[in-house]
Amino acid sequence: MTDLPSKRRFAAADLRDASAMDVQWAALQEAGSAVATLAGLAFEKQDARVQRFPIMIRDAAGWRLDLAMQGVSDMIAMMEPGVKALLAVADRGQDPTAAAFSLWCEFREARSALMSLVPDSDCP
Repeated sequence: MTDLPSKRRFAAADLRDASAMDVQWAALQEAGSAVATLAGLAFEKQDARVQRFPIMIRDAAGWRLDLAMQGVSDMIAMMEPGVKALLAVADRGQDPTAAAFSLWCEFREARSALMSLVPDSDCP
């Protein structure tokens, strides 16, 4: 019984991390939109599944949530320097379209992989 409080603290920490994922996920979608714009692509309207991903993955919990949290961190690690590099290229007056398109494709693939972590029964 003595380890019950520590289990509660662990669960609370997971929920805080998952809440942080909400903010991170939204920031990633904004970064993705910026990259799409730099790639010359039309605005992508987010579907409900993408918008609800943090809620759905939090409901799935367990290993899926753990993997999703790591995946979001990995996407941030990919997008931050990528967006900075694209903006630097654009600031120098060079065309970032091809590089932006490559980053956009990587972003979409990574997002798709994370979305696949949501069990089918949880998808609207």
